[in-house]
Amino acid sequence: MATIDTQVIPKEQTPNRGLITVSVMLATIMQALDTTIANVALPHMQGSMGATQEQISWVLTSYIVAAAIFMPLTGFMSARFGRKQVFLWSVVGFTIASMLCGAAQSMSEIVLFRLLQGVFGASLVPLSQSVLLDTYPREKHGSAMAMWGVGVMLGPILGPSLGGWLTEYYNWRWVFYINLPFGLLAWFGIMAYVKETPIDLSKRFDMTGFVLLALSIGALQMMLDRGQSQDWFASSEVAIEAGLAILAFYLFVVHIFTHRHPFIEPGLFSDRNFSLGLVMIFVIGVILLATMALLPPFMQNLMGYPVVDVGIILAPRGFGTMAAMITVGRLSGKVDVRYMLFLGLILTSYSLWEMTQYTADTSATLLVSTGMIQGLGLGFLFVPLSTISFATLAPHYRNEGTALFSLMRNIGSSIGISLVMTYLAQRLQINHAAYANFISPSNQALQLAVQNGVLDTASPAGLMNINAMVNRQASTMAYLQDFRIMMWFTLAALPLIFLFKSHSKNVK
Repeated sequence: MATIDTQVIPKEQTPNRGLITVSVMLATIMQALDTTIANVALPHMQGSMGATQEQISWVLTSYIVAAAIFMPLTGFMSARFGRKQVFLWSVVGFTIASMLCGAAQSMSEIVLFRLLQGVFGASLVPLSQSVLLDTYPREKHGSAMAMWGVGVMLGPILGPSLGGWLTEYYNWRWVFYINLPFGLLAWFGIMAYVKETPIDLSKRFDMTGFVLLALSIGALQMMLDRGQSQDWFASSEVAIEAGLAILAFYLFVVHIFTHRHPFIEPGLFSDRNFSLGLVMIFVIGVILLATMALLPPFMQNLMGYPVVDVGIILAPRGFGTMAAMITVGRLSGKVDVRYMLFLGLILTSYSLWEMTQYTADTSATLLVSTGMIQGLGLGFLFVPLSTISFATLAPHYRNEGTALFSLMRNIGSSIGISLVMTYLAQRLQINHAAYANFISPSNQALQLAVQNGVLDTASPAGLMNINAMVNRQASTMAYLQDFRIMMWFTLAALPLIFLFKSHSKNVK
């Protein structure tokens, strides 16, 4: 194979920037939507396939694990075969796998096709970010990341509402079929307007490094996904997965610092802004999807909203995010990005504090306003962070860097969801026991309610009703305690902002 002579067109002369942006954004939105859109359809898929709860969970697990394992390959594949070629094949593979998921007739088929979706979709988001960073000059990176961030952030936010609407009024299979128009338009746009990058035939594949990292990520994702159902470390399976993840990651770190051609260049982490950016995007990953994992069941199970209404009420979060990203794009280059990061963390923390005041009777207006504030906060976080993290990183590290950036966001999301769900289950039990202590003959309020006929402690039906009331209050408090933990976690990230370098340097 001969080296392609095509050179990257200087950013100042790059034609068709708008069409390139639209094309890669379509691929980004397609992949980002698929991370959450299938969640809503799981009960319908379970009934259609006759699957158990544990079996249907593999529809999510297979996709998450495959995407996490193959995402770090993006840098090597782009250098070895050309970024445009990898992008095109990723779009084709992801779209075909989506169609196969929609047409699947058995659990084994849909799990296999979701696995393929994860393999091909892993590189879509990092490649789109890398293309935009190379397409726009450094002084316009803020605006470019604002446009890219719209797809990345709105996908997880709008996914549940779109998935709920498609499932309710059409069929769960349309959750996957909807990717076809996105995939076709993205493929034509990338083919026509995105320029190929030079191929580096000297790039060697570090199989040992890849296997160690894949083993670590795969074991971690399996542990996080299976932990709750298997009672965490009481299960030997989860303990083995945790040990394997730690051991493989330790060996991977030792390997990349001692190997001549490591799978991931250690020089990436010598850039302070990029290393801090990885930590911050982990935090954002936790907040974004963990919140979205808590709110729908809170609104459906405790507030009594149907699934379609939940999607409508949560949608304004996306509008808040979009408004913030448009604002950030206009402020780019005029305001120190650290101020925007600070504002984003404060707004997000404030919204989580507001959520700790929720009750089962909270109005839809308050739910919408709090969601918009949180959307604003996340918008002011994601775009400036995407800009400052790559401000001083050498251009030849961008393909690897964007893959790691997306990987850390995904790992943060997985860890965040597992932690909040585990904490929710634990606090539910503790709160239930605490509230149950008040159900006693010495409780004068209870006796008064019994005398007035409001409650009944003499019949099984009456006791079940009281237990349901206790469980409802215990569940509500457990959700609020989860929101409080997330608020403190967000505030704990504030000191990191002051460690970023404020001004980017031109990296040659």
